[in-house]
Amino acid sequence: MNTVVLRYSAFTADPKGGNPAGVVLDARGMSDADMQRIAAQVGYSETAFLLPRADGEFDIRYFSPRAEVSFCGHATIAAMVAHAERHGPGERVLHTRAGRVRVFVDETLAATLVSVEPRVVPLDASDLDLILAALDWRGDELDPALPPAIAYAGAWHPVIAVAKRARLAQLDYAFDVLADLMARRDWTTLNLVWRESAATFHARNPFPPGGVVEDPATGAAAAALGAYLAVRDALPAQRTFTIHQGEDLGRPSRLTVSVPQDLRAGIRVSGIAVKIEEAASEAHVLG
Repeated sequence: MNTVVLRYSAFTADPKGGNPAGVVLDARGMSDADMQRIAAQVGYSETAFLLPRADGEFDIRYFSPRAEVSFCGHATIAAMVAHAERHGPGERVLHTRAGRVRVFVDETLAATLVSVEPRVVPLDASDLDLILAALDWRGDELDPALPPAIAYAGAWHPVIAVAKRARLAQLDYAFDVLADLMARRDWTTLNLVWRESAATFHARNPFPPGGVVEDPATGAAAAALGAYLAVRDALPAQRTFTIHQGEDLGRPSRLTVSVPQDLRAGIRVSGIAVKIEEAASEAHVLG
């Protein structure tokens, strides 16, 4: 089997920035084992596999190098920009393991995904202690105005806000310890954030369950953060904010999040994506 695997970087205009994703535009006929093998070979935090449906909509699967995940925002943006470059802008409807996700791609090939209905639940104090111990962080370094919780907009992410940017910049965690805890709790990434202003956040997202130390841009976590801020009544007046991510990794990313008054309508996460030229030509195949 020869499979065309494209490579795009999401939430950036620079192939050296953002979060790289593999993209297979037509994965019909592929087994789960095929997808998992290809994702491991690609080696990015996720590879997206599109399965076109007869009704014009798409099933989509997301695989990290280690396992399938229910939803991935950056791979969604990458896949829909890649599809729009070949088939034109417009609305796509994706059926993910987490539910139905709409994606709008405009004439400039900027993409906006609309998440499934989000949820926010408390983070158990004992789990917070385990997380802080794995990060080698102290409780008094957290932002008291944004207490820890777990948020969902297609995947579960503990949200932990720190009081100072310098704390966020220092991230050297116990990989295996955190991987075990997150796998047991079904958490996809940790959403570690610092609030610069009401409309500007900085984020880092460890992803050990997927075999990845850190994501440089995490659309699913961005949507979850939007839900968390809405529940905390901590959104700016316009209900739109920007997340800067990947700067500490040398892969700067920019995500824009818009939160409706009615969270049942889904959180909107917007960004662009760019082809990684040296690896993404359509001659590149994995068999």
